Amino acid sequence: MSTFKKFLYQVYRLQWVVTRPITLGVRVLMVKDGQVLLVKTTYMDGWFFVGGGVKRHETIEQAARREAREELGAELGRLDLVGIFTNFAESKSDHIAFFKCTDFTYTGKSDFEIERSGFFPLDALPAGLAAGHERRIKEFLQGENPPAYGYW
Repeated sequence: MSTFKKFLYQVYRLQWVVTRPITLGVRVLMVKDGQVLLVKTTYMDGWFFVGGGVKRHETIEQAARREAREELGAELGRLDLVGIFTNFAESKSDHIAFFKCTDFTYTGKSDFEIERSGFFPLDALPAGLAAGHERRIKEFLQGENPPAYGYW
């Protein structure tokens, strides 16, 4: 990952603290044939679910579909809303609409934000998986009905 991109991300995080005290984003757990589709961005270390911020005049469903299309060249079929979670890390007050999707097509055609993407067996997740994402996968594997809200 580029040092310059990391620096820019840190500047952007500082801007969040000052100008965007509350944010709304989406994340999508994409699972097919016992494997989860994850992305590694160019500006943060680790593996994540596809997702990003909700834009002005956009529903959370539209945002989830747009992010999957932009970041992975994926078209999502049925989306199930799992819940709304909160993340106070990085001096943010971030709210995440979390979806599950098992019906999608994937081309792997990514935008400039994505360094790598790939499928990983649910029982052999990559090192560096972000903590909140790992929690959501464990809940999925245990067949739990996770709370519809809580901490990411």
